[in-house]
Amino acid sequence: MDALSDVLSMLRVSSALSSRFEGRGAWAFRFPAYRHVKFGGVLEGRFFLWIEGSKEPLALQKGDFYMLTDGQPFCSASVLGRPPIDGPATYRSIRGSDGVVRYQGDSEDEGEASVSLASGRFTFENDVTDLLLRHLPPLIHLRATDLGTHALSSVLDLLKWETSDLHAGADVARSSLAALVLVHVLRVYLASTRQPEGWLGALADPKIGGALSMIHAKPGERWTVDSLASAVGMSRTAFAQRFRRQVGSAPVEYLAQWRMTIARSALKHSEESLTEIAERIGYLSDTAFSIAFKRSTGLSPGRFRADARGQRDRAVEDSVA
Repeated sequence: MDALSDVLSMLRVSSALSSRFEGRGAWAFRFPAYRHVKFGGVLEGRFFLWIEGSKEPLALQKGDFYMLTDGQPFCSASVLGRPPIDGPATYRSIRGSDGVVRYQGDSEDEGEASVSLASGRFTFENDVTDLLLRHLPPLIHLRATDLGTHALSSVLDLLKWETSDLHAGADVARSSLAALVLVHVLRVYLASTRQPEGWLGALADPKIGGALSMIHAKPGERWTVDSLASAVGMSRTAFAQRFRRQVGSAPVEYLAQWRMTIARSALKHSEESLTEIAERIGYLSDTAFSIAFKRSTGLSPGRFRADARGQRDRAVEDSVA
């Protein structure tokens, strides 16, 4: 498994909301701060999108995709120059029984064209999102004509279907589509960006990306800076400096962090014993693993697992109450 797939496999959607918006006339909305990721696709028409405080609104056309990644408040509008109104409150007040938000704005010639959007927000339950999102642009725009977006057009068709009515299994479908959108957007972003920054950019570096792939393929290996540098054909010093510059942490530090990410996921979602987890991620004993885990999280593995199960049980009880 490559490093990106490995990280994406750890992303567990804790909540996913998706909706359909159909607007006519002139309108403008403001949306507050959010967690993790918002995305959308233009089904018909065109509109403007901008992060609050930015100077240049982004014009999106039919077939375009966007992804917002840094949680800042943002605005959307059919025409520029109008004071935006409260988006969430307006959406709640006019959402139809089929889940579609239909808004009739002021009748202005320049804003009479209709626009249809499929959009959504999804949050994740673990901390690998920081690895993925902290170096992404706050607003990613993928044009319908960009190389690679043809795959997203199929997702757009599915979004159009799933947000057009209350279909059976819609919650599961929308959650899965949200994850699929993220995978495709990241792929296209990597392919279309000359020098992406951060961890994603490191994946595109033949040397550092190769080292990351080896770490993710064998997290239990006794990796050292020397062994990783040798494996990718670099000197120890050059490799360590380049790795830290691109990834944001030293190679051994990154390995330790990723091992703890695997451990947290296993404790939450599997019945593996501490010994099995310890062996899988490269600790010689469950005692050594427990010490490292508590140093990283502040909790023993047993307490962490018990707390996670308690939270899951309470969530199940709340959902059936």
